[in-house]
Amino acid sequence: MLNKKSRLKPPCPPNAAGFTLVELMIAVVVAGILAALALPAYTQYISKSRAKGASADLAALALNLENKYQLQLSYPVIEEGAANSTRQFSAWAPTQADYFSYAVRSDANSYTLSARGKGSMADCRLSINQANTRTATPACGFSTW
Repeated sequence: MLNKKSRLKPPCPPNAAGFTLVELMIAVVVAGILAALALPAYTQYISKSRAKGASADLAALALNLENKYQLQLSYPVIEEGAANSTRQFSAWAPTQADYFSYAVRSDANSYTLSARGKGSMADCRLSINQANTRTATPACGFSTW
């Protein structure tokens, strides 16, 4: 039969392994420094990803215009600065509408599509035309698309 003393844990030896408060504080400081270095790179990665999404939105909108051209042998006439110029393209749904505003300017023979960044993406501008000439400002994180 076991006695009461044998069921108790043995006391910790005086040289038991463990972390001191100083070691834990050093680990926290190192983790903070790593996070401070990684945050700008992550922010830039997210911005570039959003700009790439906006460029894909513009390419899809260009396909919609080209489809209209094939059906009617002319592009739809949309004046510069027309409110909701993209509304007539019901088959097109931009994925980056929260971060970019899109505009269409076209006449019967040509068009220019543009995306302008909002908020933190305000310096990013993308465009594409009927000749498939694509431009991007340096703030987008890439120059060709």
